[in-house]
Amino acid sequence: MRFILNILWAIFGGGVILALEYALAGLVCCITIVGIPFGMQCFKLAGLALFPFGKDYDDGGKRGTGNVLLNVLWFVFAGVWICITHLAAAVPLAVTIIGIPFALQHVKLALLAIFPFGVRIRELP
Repeated sequence: MRFILNILWAIFGGGVILALEYALAGLVCCITIVGIPFGMQCFKLAGLALFPFGKDYDDGGKRGTGNVLLNVLWFVFAGVWICITHLAAAVPLAVTIIGIPFALQHVKLALLAIFPFGVRIRELP
């Protein structure tokens, strides 16, 4: 079932477009040495945006000072806008019964996009 939902997500839920946008943003961020940590978070979000069903995330107890500082910078310059975009995509999807699973994935991505540093993506059993 996860496979079918991931394929439908990639085509109809915007997964391919989201993954390409995150990957492009990651490449742009990696142009400078200072931007590499932000680029790595974009690549992490791209992987989750492409096939989100069957994956979840947790902080793994790694919310150190460095992660907090990077999360604050991310939140100010990118996190808020990415979160708003995902929530704006989730609202029309949530109106239909068929779109509810896709809306939930957009909400999951929105929550992760706010503070991605120190978060680990894992496969669900």
